[in-house]
Amino acid sequence: MADKRLTPELLLAAYASGIFPMAESRDDPDIYWVDPKMRGVLPLDGFRVSRSLARRLRKTDYHVTIDHSLDAVLDGCADRDETWINDTIRGLTHALHRRGNAHSIEVWVGSKIIGGVYGITLGGAFFGESMFSDARDGSKIALTWLVDHLRRCGFTLFDTQFVTPHLISLGAIEVPRNDYHEALTEAIITPTSMQKVALETDRYAVLQRMTQTS
Repeated sequence: MADKRLTPELLLAAYASGIFPMAESRDDPDIYWVDPKMRGVLPLDGFRVSRSLARRLRKTDYHVTIDHSLDAVLDGCADRDETWINDTIRGLTHALHRRGNAHSIEVWVGSKIIGGVYGITLGGAFFGESMFSDARDGSKIALTWLVDHLRRCGFTLFDTQFVTPHLISLGAIEVPRNDYHEALTEAIITPTSMQKVALETDRYAVLQRMTQTS
């Protein structure tokens, strides 16, 4: 059962102060708050598109959507032996989605979802929560489209919470807590949203923009 003490307003206030929620497991109804000493950040002008990823992006067998199926992305992200996405977090994510503060990017081949990413927005900050891939480069395609969309909408901060070898290969870095909080303070007062522009449908336009800064 989800923790009814938590509200979307409380969760947004937590993100604005630099902390985020996690659960011990999918079956644990409680959450704990995290404020890492070193924070993962994906610089929006530093996303790396490798040659192999560029080749994949040029193919025409996939398409990308935004906010088309948050449940499918949540299911994909939680489909692992250990997950911190419990009913509390899932319910709050849906509540924030209804408010326009939670968003998903989906990658499809035909009617099958092969990758995705979701996160929370506040001003010009995007707080990346989780991603998944059910086919090679599924999550990389989703992240490429997401970074391009965030840049076109005027976002200034992409928080990845932590870094992994996968994220580092795409340009993610770690920054000290104080530096992160300074960037966060500026980002959350930036007047923008994920709806500022439509998601790009031209894969070649995305590739051109993203390789110009790779």
